[in-house]
Amino acid sequence: MKPRLQTSLGQHLILTPQLRQALHLLQLSSVELETEIATAVENNPLLDWEEPGSISAQPLSERGSTQDQDNTRQDHDDNSHNSHNGDAEPVAAWDGDDGWNERGGGNGQGHGDNDGDGDAADRMIQSESLQDHLSWQLHLSTMSTRDRNIGIALIDAIDDDGYLRESLDDIVAALLPETRATTDEVAAVLCRVQRFDPVGVGARDLGECLRLQLDALHADTPGRTVALQAARDHIERLPKLGAPGLADALGCPPEEAATALQLLRSLDPRPGAQIGNVPHDNYVTPDCVIARQNGVWRVTLAGSHFPRVTIHRGYEQMIQHAVASDAGYLKGHLQEARWLLKNIEARGETLLKVVRCLVRQQSGFLEFGKRALRPLTLREVAEEIGMHESTVSRAVARKWVHTPRGTLSLKDFFDSGVGTEGGGEASSTAIQQMIRSLVDAENPRKPLSDARLAELLKAAGVPVARRTVAKYREALHIVSSHERVRIA
Repeated sequence: MKPRLQTSLGQHLILTPQLRQALHLLQLSSVELETEIATAVENNPLLDWEEPGSISAQPLSERGSTQDQDNTRQDHDDNSHNSHNGDAEPVAAWDGDDGWNERGGGNGQGHGDNDGDGDAADRMIQSESLQDHLSWQLHLSTMSTRDRNIGIALIDAIDDDGYLRESLDDIVAALLPETRATTDEVAAVLCRVQRFDPVGVGARDLGECLRLQLDALHADTPGRTVALQAARDHIERLPKLGAPGLADALGCPPEEAATALQLLRSLDPRPGAQIGNVPHDNYVTPDCVIARQNGVWRVTLAGSHFPRVTIHRGYEQMIQHAVASDAGYLKGHLQEARWLLKNIEARGETLLKVVRCLVRQQSGFLEFGKRALRPLTLREVAEEIGMHESTVSRAVARKWVHTPRGTLSLKDFFDSGVGTEGGGEASSTAIQQMIRSLVDAENPRKPLSDARLAELLKAAGVPVARRTVAKYREALHIVSSHERVRIA
């Protein structure tokens, strides 16, 4: 038998380069973004660093300042009677040297202490796994303790690619003896986990993974209906069918089948791989700055850390005079450079939208500290700004903001809630701070028991069970009442 070369045709489900880059840049921190762009400038001759002082070299948040300032004045007029709840605007001043300039709102001007957040350079980032990412979203979801325990078991069973490899019967068995559940109950919680970021996580096979991603798309997306049918009924045969074979199998025009296949190729068959495989920073660098100016909270990107990169005009002009082979090479790099600049701009705009929403929702937190933190979920933010939950989750991941209360993670602005007697909700973080205050003010000779703390919280309008108080107390690393007794 002689060795020989043989060619074959096949189809693979992949993300388009532009979409993959946009998702990748969105979930990067500012330091990771700088490294990514430095690598791109080194490898792409059409990218170059901008000279300081040029208009295009200004940070995204400083461009279009006239319109932004007009919006700010209008916002300030609208909120003059209740300024501490004012909307965030993109004109806060940041001098780039870990300090506020004369227009930036001072050093907090009496808006609370540092809450123990410390300097940004002293805060280490911990590597976040897919399970950590999913557990955080589970914590923000409104569900019973029973469903939450089922959700934890499901998340533990999801592999690094984002697939649930264990059967629902195995999950039911793993929950015993603490929780007795049926497969229907587990399936119901799984449906909620499958709506978490990244889209497609928790699927039990490739077809379900693709269908989850297709379900998240707008109903008018070209090829979506045919793609859903193909992912449901012909996923194993797709590489062999091709567009003509798929058209015959589904009874649709070849053009629609080709569009559906192109849509399927843009999906991610391993959604879990998006989380946990990105290199992390050693230290925190804020991505945004939140400052209070003239009674209004305002947001800007951290300008000194915003990469200033542009397309090299000399090479761009050479394309018009280059021979065909060289022109093709340069045009390819030109397209890549334009994609990069567009996606960097989109990343900044998305980040600003998310942070402004967080400031509107959590102005009390910025004003008074953790005790004023209100319950907030990814879904609420996504609905307010008109984005998908997974997009908000990527924008929040490993992002930090510099505020008058210190450098905070964007995840600090989210929290689950507990119903109050007044009909509202109190965040778990706020309840923990209340417990901390009560313990700090207690008589050291007669410390407050968990039952007594629950009574005091109920009197304050926050009915919490004794076991919940015990859980929060342990999370605060506060020992039990008999261990807190002091005779002095």
